[in-house]
Amino acid sequence: MNHQFIQKIFIDWDRISPRSYLRNIDAIRGLDSLEFRKPITFFVGENGSGKSTMLEAAAIASGFNPEGGTKNYSFSTYDSHSELCDALRISRGYRKPGWGYFLRAESFYNVATKEEDYADPTHPSQELHKKSHGESFLAIAQRQLKPNGLYFLDEPEAALSPQRQLTLLMEIYECARQESQFIIVTHSPILLGIPDAEILSFDEGQMHPCEYEETDSYQVMEMFINNREQILSRLIECEE
Repeated sequence: MNHQFIQKIFIDWDRISPRSYLRNIDAIRGLDSLEFRKPITFFVGENGSGKSTMLEAAAIASGFNPEGGTKNYSFSTYDSHSELCDALRISRGYRKPGWGYFLRAESFYNVATKEEDYADPTHPSQELHKKSHGESFLAIAQRQLKPNGLYFLDEPEAALSPQRQLTLLMEIYECARQESQFIIVTHSPILLGIPDAEILSFDEGQMHPCEYEETDSYQVMEMFINNREQILSRLIECEE
């Protein structure tokens, strides 16, 4: 039985302009619906494949601010989201999330700035701008990830060292075990290793499930680690 907060999303293409760039994204234009069957779902694929566009639209359609934060965040510094969010219909489960957060790597600075404004006077903000980028990024995640929550994470590894990625991996894993749901865009072979997650690839012209070892993130990293000298030699020769 599917126990996820978001069980399925449907796309009404009649609500998307015939001239929209969304119709030129292969993995999205052939998609009418998408089912979420696991507590953790990863979107993977090459840059420009549409994974962040889909994540952003699902987050906005779920009530989150386009630039990130909780559902209580209401600010805008630059309107960049697509019309896809207006065309989505979400099929929800019988449970309601007790908390939620939309974490975006590209707009994290703006969200960190707004943390000062939204801070509860009885629980002062963590002065995120006084921490390193990686420290503040992880601090947000550790503070916001709670049981029974709905979370959208867009490239959460962007500011994190491999060790910090392992810390985040365990935060996500434990939170998912406590009935939270995650939808995550990532290029990290570390985060993708979380057990019992579903991985959906946006490559090869259509969205499709894939195994961990089939992801480019894993294959490229494995190839480089096992053949570093040969690969670097070929790349340098090509440049010369």
